[in-house]
This record gives sequence, structure tokens and C-alpha cells, in this order.
Amino acid sequence: MNTAPQELMKEYVQSQHFTSTAEIMTAMKEMFRDVVQTVMEVEMDEELGRERCQRAETSCAPNYRNGYTKKTVKTQLGEVDIRVPRDRNGSFEPKIIGKYSRNADGMEEKILALYACGMSQRDIAEQIKELYDVEISPDLVTKITEKIMPEVTAWQNRPLEAVYPFVFMDAIHYKVREDHRYVTKAAYVVLGIAMDGRKDILGVWIGEHESSKFWLNVLNDLKSRGVLDVYLFCTDGLCGMMEAIRAVYPQSRLQRCIVHQIRSSTRFVSWKDVKQVAADLKKIYTSVTLDEAEENLLRFSEKWRKQYPSCVKSWEENWEVLSTFYEYPPEVRKIIYTTNIIEGLNRQFRQITKSKPSFTNDDSLRRMLYLASQRITKRWRTRCQNWDLVLSQLEIMFSGRAAG
Repeated sequence: MNTAPQELMKEYVQSQHFTSTAEIMTAMKEMFRDVVQTVMEVEMDEELGRERCQRAETSCAPNYRNGYTKKTVKTQLGEVDIRVPRDRNGSFEPKIIGKYSRNADGMEEKILALYACGMSQRDIAEQIKELYDVEISPDLVTKITEKIMPEVTAWQNRPLEAVYPFVFMDAIHYKVREDHRYVTKAAYVVLGIAMDGRKDILGVWIGEHESSKFWLNVLNDLKSRGVLDVYLFCTDGLCGMMEAIRAVYPQSRLQRCIVHQIRSSTRFVSWKDVKQVAADLKKIYTSVTLDEAEENLLRFSEKWRKQYPSCVKSWEENWEVLSTFYEYPPEVRKIIYTTNIIEGLNRQFRQITKSKPSFTNDDSLRRMLYLASQRITKRWRTRCQNWDLVLSQLEIMFSGRAAG
């Protein structure tokens, strides 16, 4: 079956007398145009139910050909001019190239993929020029990314699972243009671990200031999207979080990240004492039981209160939300006593966005983080470690829990 096409190709090549690769590329563009043109003509024939010069079987045929519309499409071979057939009723739309598409080979998807990798609009334009010999402006790249906003909104509002054993929250800060100046805004990322042990980014919220009112809106958003119960929230001491949790998920508990607590409480400890203070703190959070941990906290307080009162006070005042993980077995503690899971995600966000020092508006930041999220989550295939054992523990601990 392949003999005839190969013979035709050989005959065509001999007739052209090619002397350079540029001539071959030009010929390929012409062949591409001719093939696309033929495909559209065949599609029109199928639409009308007859070939181009064939008369309709009845005089009352409702539709017929009505000339052509010129169109330039971008391809990997460069720009190609085609003639799109029209019908009188205006109902015909070729499948090979959409009615409003000027991209014959998924170039928009490639642009979005490059954008999701963190490339700037200008760098993407240069890359497309190098790859396809097609000139596009940075403004066009922006317009293409803007087209996905309905997709971003749909993702942010999509239905969620009814129950998440663990939900992690953390923030990344970016410069965003607002009222003709750049301000620092936080992208609050919420990551959940579902009952099957798999991670899922539940959403990203953009805001300037943390407060109980802000977190109340976030948690109510989660609830309206179907989240009826969360066993435990794990955060980095976010302002107003405890009040919001009590209002929306009164059965849920809060665990503050131990690692962040150590960092914040030892900021003003003299460098000569940091190692010893950290060693004494380690005795607290590595204790096997809550009673043992409280004994070690008491010893720590007696030893360092006079020298570093603010450090000691920080642990004592936050002990309720720092000690929650002692209620859980060791397999669960490994997951919840730090926010390493979401910090790993945020490191990937920072890696992707490091080439963008600022964003033109909130939506620009949302688009970037959405595309980055889609790229990152494609690689998430495994469940949390020892999840079968963790789940069996959770089923016993929360057997009487009624979601909602």
C-alpha cells in the first residue's frame, strides 16, 4: 500500500530539482496548504451532501457554497495562507481548523506550557520565533493566557470531597500592581489530603492581609464547594485562623507547624545559645507522650525564661495548638507536625515564578499559579507513606464523627 505514495513523492522531488533545504521547506508549506485546502473542501462536500460542481437533487436545497474567506494560520512551518470555504447559511465550520482559530498545530497550548514553566512573555515570543519562525508579540502571549481565565475560575470553584483528614495552609508573597503602584500580596495556598491518601490543591486565594475575616471567607468557600469536615488543619500560625476554624468547622483541630515555631521563637536568641536552646526544644517535640512533652516544656521554661522570656512565652502561649499532634499515633504525627508537604509545593511555585519579579494584577498571578498547579499535580501519583495504616488509625479515632 505504501508503494504508490513513495513513487509519487519520488516523481515530485525529481520534478522540483531542489537545491537547498529552504526550497524544501517552501514546498512543504505549499503541500501543507494544499492538503488542508483539500480536507476543508471534502468537509464542505459532506456538509452539503454533494460535491462542488454537483447540482442538488431538488430545487429546494436549503444550502450551497458561497465563496471563500482568506485566512492566515500559524504552523510549525511558518505562516500559511488558506481559503476557507463558506456556505450560504453560515453554518459550516471546518474541523481541521476552527472558525476562529489561527493556530493550526496547537501553538496556543505550547505557549501556555512555556508560560506554566515560568518563562516571561518576551522569552516565549523569542522561543516561538526560533521554533516556528512565526513573529508574535509579548502582548499576544498575554492575550492567550488571559483566555484561560474561565478555566481558572472553574478550577477554583470546582466541587471538592466531603471529608479531608488533613488540610495544610501556607502563603507565598508576590509583588502585584494595584492603583499604579506595586504592593506585596500573599497567595494563600490550601492543600488537602483526601481519604484515599492523595494530595490535591484545593485552591489559591489572593489577599493583602491575614485576618479572621479573610480566613472565614476561605473556609466558607471550601464548605460551599462540598467540604463538610476536616479532621485537622496544619498551618504556620496564620493570623485569625483559630477563630475562623471554630466558626466554620467547630469539630476540627489545629496543629501549628513545629518547624516554623522553632524559627520564630529563636529569632532573638543569641547565636552562642541557639544550638543549646534548639536541643532543649527538640526534647519537647520529640517526646513520646503529652505528659512527657509538658514536663520537658516546664524544664525549658525554668532554664531559659530569665534569659529569653519572649522565646519561652511563645511556646507557653501557643502550646494548645503546638501539642495537638500528641493526640495521634506516630504514623499520623509524621504527616502533621510540620507543614513540609505544602512547603514542598510552595518551593515548586517559587521555582516556576522566580523569573517574574511582579505581576500586573491579581488575575495574572492566579493564571500563573493555576498553570503551575496543573503542571505540578501531573507528577503526583503516589499516596502518603503508610497510608493504609494511617487510614485504619483515623477510622478508629473518628468513627463517631458525623461530617457537617
